[in-house]
Amino acid sequence: MKAPIIVVIGNGMVGFKFCEKIRSRNSSFKIVVFGEEPRRAYDRVHLSEYFSGKSADDLSLSSAQWYEDNDITLYLNESVTEIDRSNKIVHSGSVLSVRYDYLILATGSSAFVPDIPGIEKEGVFVYRTIDDLDLIKSYTRNAKVGAVMGGGLLGLEAAKALMDLNLEKTHVVEFAPRLMPRQIDSAGSEMLQSKLKRLGLEIHLSKSTRAIEGDQAISSLKFNDDTDLAIDILVISAGIRPRDELARLSGLEVGLRGGVLVNGKMQTSDPNIFAIGECALYDQMIYGLIAPGYEMAEVVASHLCGGDKSFRGFDMSTKLKLIGVDVASFGDPFIAEPDCRTIVFEDTHKGTYKRINISNDGKLLLGGILIGDASSYNMLLQTVNNRMALPPNPEDLILGAGRTGEPVGMGVASLPADALICSCEGVSKGAICESVSEDGCETVDAIKKCTKAGTGCGGCVPMIKDLMVHTMKSNGKFVRNVICEHFNYSRQELFDLIKIHELKSYDDILDAVGKGDGCEVCKPLVSSLLASIWNEMILKRGNDVAQDSNDRFLANIQKGGTYSVVPRIPGGEITPDKLMVIATVAKKYDLYTKITGGQRIDMFGAHLSDLPFIWEELIAAGFESGHAYGKGLRTVKSCVGSTWCRFGLHDSVSFAIRIEERYRGLRAPHKFKSAVSGCIRECAEAQSKDFGIIATEKGWNLYVCGNGGSKPQHALLLASDIDSDTCIRYIDRFLMFYIQTADPLTRTATWLNKMEGGIEYLRNVILNDSLSMAEAWEMQMEELLKAYECEWKHAVETPEIRKRFNHFVNAPGEKDTSVTFEEMRNQKKAAEWTVV
Repeated sequence: MKAPIIVVIGNGMVGFKFCEKIRSRNSSFKIVVFGEEPRRAYDRVHLSEYFSGKSADDLSLSSAQWYEDNDITLYLNESVTEIDRSNKIVHSGSVLSVRYDYLILATGSSAFVPDIPGIEKEGVFVYRTIDDLDLIKSYTRNAKVGAVMGGGLLGLEAAKALMDLNLEKTHVVEFAPRLMPRQIDSAGSEMLQSKLKRLGLEIHLSKSTRAIEGDQAISSLKFNDDTDLAIDILVISAGIRPRDELARLSGLEVGLRGGVLVNGKMQTSDPNIFAIGECALYDQMIYGLIAPGYEMAEVVASHLCGGDKSFRGFDMSTKLKLIGVDVASFGDPFIAEPDCRTIVFEDTHKGTYKRINISNDGKLLLGGILIGDASSYNMLLQTVNNRMALPPNPEDLILGAGRTGEPVGMGVASLPADALICSCEGVSKGAICESVSEDGCETVDAIKKCTKAGTGCGGCVPMIKDLMVHTMKSNGKFVRNVICEHFNYSRQELFDLIKIHELKSYDDILDAVGKGDGCEVCKPLVSSLLASIWNEMILKRGNDVAQDSNDRFLANIQKGGTYSVVPRIPGGEITPDKLMVIATVAKKYDLYTKITGGQRIDMFGAHLSDLPFIWEELIAAGFESGHAYGKGLRTVKSCVGSTWCRFGLHDSVSFAIRIEERYRGLRAPHKFKSAVSGCIRECAEAQSKDFGIIATEKGWNLYVCGNGGSKPQHALLLASDIDSDTCIRYIDRFLMFYIQTADPLTRTATWLNKMEGGIEYLRNVILNDSLSMAEAWEMQMEELLKAYECEWKHAVETPEIRKRFNHFVNAPGEKDTSVTFEEMRNQKKAAEWTVV
């Protein structure tokens, strides 16, 4: 008996997943795959990363060898043109004919292109394939202003791609009155729009395009309201259309608005033909996400192997990072009163919007929306899908009263065994826990290989790690978070070993307590520990090769290969003479300057070879390194305090300078920032800092573990009404405790969130000395402060270190002419300034 032949039309993500699933169940089927693109299946979910450095090979889902090993015949660059249902034969464009027993339509979708006059002009593209991206990439070399038609998920992904191509301006044009109308509500859209505008994206809502104007190439969009928008390139991302043309030609039933009609087994009107992915219409719905497509592939594979699995619809909850902004919606995001009760948290200052919809009896979570901070998405989705009971105060789900990084009173341990953790691969909590307990998978990578959980979009990986740790602890295992294969220690254990054995260089540490040659994980981590423990100049003792690129050159590398120069300006207080030095240096070395939100003047565009000369002049004028490149103290922001402000209670400027000069150069697991406000009006924004100080009538209030940035978090009160010396003593203890115990690249906010006992425990340690470490920490801090020296002063005075700043070893005086200033947003170089 001959093995049945399965023909798959479409080699996208869903078609490939079907091949994986059917082959894992049955090795006897003969499988033939047709793909119309010239390359094997690739990851379309992360397509925009093609513009930020990933290659086509990086995005590929498999190798050519995989198809050979699995006995799958793959025809690339081959379009199927006809399905002969009577004889069960498919014909391709190159007159290739293949018989089938079962036919799988995985033809996906195409970009919807509206019928607008001028749509055929040069400079108009769609955003669907790697070939499309190559065309866009090539065209933008001569373009300055771009636009994306469509403000949905794909439209904002396309906008991110244009921004990555360094256009001077990128616009998003949306027909609806809000962005992402299918996922988020009006308030959430407004918050998202505000954040995207701050990132340089121009948003145009309620805009209907009448025509695309220009001679041969696009020059502008003409809208129905008689306004226009001058652009050089247009990317259309206005929706998708199911690729159902083959199904129509062969007489299969299709929907009125497109899509191949299927039943719960994904069978079309012909029982031997199946449709999966974005070409399939199930219950009058096209599923445009990858996870339901994978579930459809699973259903068909199960059916062909004698299983009885059925497709019953799919949860369309989604979480993604759009242009660096977290956006998520889950459950029913749009249900409204009187059908539910809605709780909304909105912080316009930090750009955070959170909405949850709960049942009228307050027992169940029905859905919600998260903008700006989606860290609790996974657990909230599980709460909806598993109909888990809510805590007594449901608002804690989004306010995070427990500061644990997950909804209050809930966690992975409370999930049922059949809770779906990885929707892309259909992997349950039980399967993940079993892989740990039964199969010995004690790393996330091992769990991925065993269960495939986390190998799709990757959004479930944090929950997989939590389940792994929970299961290991439940099994009585000691969980150690080792650094890498070269050091069988945690960061804190290695910290203690370096100190006990007085190891001063990376090579010494590797020889004494490590193995092998080291890697890109342990090198910067060990370098950070050395800096935190000894506070020596980080390029001493041969430690330079272990540093990351920013620390190695004592500057942040910028786009285009130039570097930043950021001198420290404690408290933001600067003399006119020093201001003139900055102006002189910036003009002399052709640098772009910017006054930052951290009370500093940053200079950008410095050539590597110019850095020592620039710093030589700055140091001679009394400046020192601002450590903008290092994992240490950045700035201590201040208001003008009682010196000038009528509301000021104390001299916040002087105290800020004292704080900044005390902790300058102190290295830690991550960067940290501070601020001093002269009254409760909080002009210095002290409560968004890693430690912040606010004046009271009786002294100072000290707040700790706040955080700005992508996941804002207010600092919590550690001590109140204390004098200046006591405040500094508590900060010493707090910083030493953080430096010695936090994981690598962990901000103070995250450190506290993971700390058992939270702020109460921290307060007991710092104020009440419950660990009996206060005196030791204060002494250690004094030793670190005594060891401080300006890194740039040491660098410019040490010939061996200066050598590393030459572009060319054999021509030390020459600059790299390929590094040029690229004007964006009409910035001007210093040489183009007019002095009046």
